Amino acid sequence: MEDKEILEKFANPDSRNLAFNQLVRKYQQKVYWHIRKMVIDHEDADDLTQEVFLKVWKNLENFRQDAQLYTWLYRIATNECLTFLSSKKRKFFLPINDVAAELAEKIDTTVNISGDEIQLKLQKALLKLPDKQRLVFNMKYYDDLKYEEISEILGTSVGALKASYHLAVKKIEEFLKQD
Repeated sequence: MEDKEILEKFANPDSRNLAFNQLVRKYQQKVYWHIRKMVIDHEDADDLTQEVFLKVWKNLENFRQDAQLYTWLYRIATNECLTFLSSKKRKFFLPINDVAAELAEKIDTTVNISGDEIQLKLQKALLKLPDKQRLVFNMKYYDDLKYEEISEILGTSVGALKASYHLAVKKIEEFLKQD
């Protein structure tokens, strides 16, 4: 079902639940993996995915359609990730390196994460990046989004995103050379 059709059905109270179910079915996996790449832990990603769709349910009727629906969903998911990670740092009074170390440990112990040695090294390198740089890298490298799409999601200029991605790649290369 196309996004436009989902939005039209959501506007009708009689088909609102059906439309929302279609939206969840269409985007749940993409949103989950977008979040999972940031928070690493399955349970945290699962909880945040539910939070995202609760916010979507509450706010979808106010969606202005000046952006694409998936862009709006990614923006909500991104904000939830950043809030969660920031809260985690404050809650445990952990410096950023300690949070990265904790997440890296989860990579080593999580059964659901598969991949060869280089993929695990890449995941650990990503954890060394600032959250927003990691988001940009994930969206460009893994989600294969265009800079213009990422710009809409993050509300950042394309030039700044290109610079951020370039810096992320350089930092990852340096980490992989050290390891």
